[in-house]
Amino acid sequence: MTLKVDAIRECLEGVIPGIMATASPDGTPNISYLSQVQFIDGEHIALSYQFFNKTRQNILANPRAMLTVTNPVTAAQYRLTLQFLRTETSGPLFESMKARLAGIASHTGMSGVFRLLGADVFRVVAIERVPGESLPPPTPARNLLAALRAATERLSACSDLDRLLTETLACLDEQFGIGHTMVLMLDAPSARLYTVASRGYEQSGVGSEIAMGQGVIGVAARERTPIRIGHMNSEYAYSMAIRQNTEHSNLAGALETAIPLPGLAESRSQLAVPICVVNRLLGVLYVESPQDLRFTYDDEDALVTLAAQIGTAMHLLQNSADAGDDAPPAEAVPPPMKGAPLLVRYFPENDSVFLGDDYLIKGVAGSIFWNLARDHVERKRTEFTNRELRLDPRIRLPDISDNLEARLILLSRRLAERDACVRIEKTGRGRFRLCVKRPIQLMEEAG
Repeated sequence: MTLKVDAIRECLEGVIPGIMATASPDGTPNISYLSQVQFIDGEHIALSYQFFNKTRQNILANPRAMLTVTNPVTAAQYRLTLQFLRTETSGPLFESMKARLAGIASHTGMSGVFRLLGADVFRVVAIERVPGESLPPPTPARNLLAALRAATERLSACSDLDRLLTETLACLDEQFGIGHTMVLMLDAPSARLYTVASRGYEQSGVGSEIAMGQGVIGVAARERTPIRIGHMNSEYAYSMAIRQNTEHSNLAGALETAIPLPGLAESRSQLAVPICVVNRLLGVLYVESPQDLRFTYDDEDALVTLAAQIGTAMHLLQNSADAGDDAPPAEAVPPPMKGAPLLVRYFPENDSVFLGDDYLIKGVAGSIFWNLARDHVERKRTEFTNRELRLDPRIRLPDISDNLEARLILLSRRLAERDACVRIEKTGRGRFRLCVKRPIQLMEEAG
């Protein structure tokens, strides 16, 4: 039986460097070690191009090469016959390899030395097993297909987005054994992602943001490709990315509206997977671990499949919420409110909202809350629908990909975390209630 590359993917994890053999046009051989071999599909791989060295010169002049890779667990070796096809210097493959190379460089103390110049794509002409003894493969800790099946069954039973997010992170923990996870949604107009759910952290970080292109999460979103790193990586650490982003923004030195992104202090393995539907980016599923090389190609495949299901479910549930009743239910008589008024402060320049001096939220979610509070104070309203929010010109929702349901979940969770006397309570498909326990006093601050 002819071996395919996907059958030996564990040899490409970078634990044991591959050995590359090339030859110059006059037949002079050259041997070199490779820091990174990237799986593309069953018949193609990519090698990192970092220096214009002898190997590089040879493959440009003579496109045939031999590569030996080793399974880090069984010590089995394989010899690959390669045909050089092209070099990519941008795009998903390049960005994925760049992120992984940065992780390898950080792990080996070579940060600043390793820099990816290109991804050299090769066709794998043949694979042969190198004769020799090897160890038996260990029994896997879990069956990923079974985990994926169980997760799929649980997620398919979710009837609203809030439940879908909660079940997704619970499945990753209970079925896949991944305890540190989060889901971020895209805010397309600002080209940023905001955390809408997390699990396994001391602080939830719900409402925290990161820009497209920053860190593992931002690069995965921008390139719409999974990014997997097996070693600690300061260049791609999202905590550094968010800090740098805040320092360079107009908010530096202003009122504190940055919510810290959740995350492990010393993350050793990271995997960010875009959540898409019909070629549209909805968000990113992110997992991490304090263990080196925690996530394999098989984990990546499983989470990419899971993210595809999450994307489809998000799309259907969003449409379902939009198809709710047009009119809100009749206003019920609210219970009497007690206590001192709650001061709600609104800053129009970025739609940020404070409860007294306590920051709540900003952006579209901030605009939603401010106008709900206004309607409650001025018109005594408590019952609302998604549809009227979408049509409300005061909120200025984007025309496409507004993720309204996700923004309401974000707002609801922020209110619950602040233990505010105002809550949002779902009352049906596309409907919700503003529950207010104390009088509200509105204050719109000057810009």
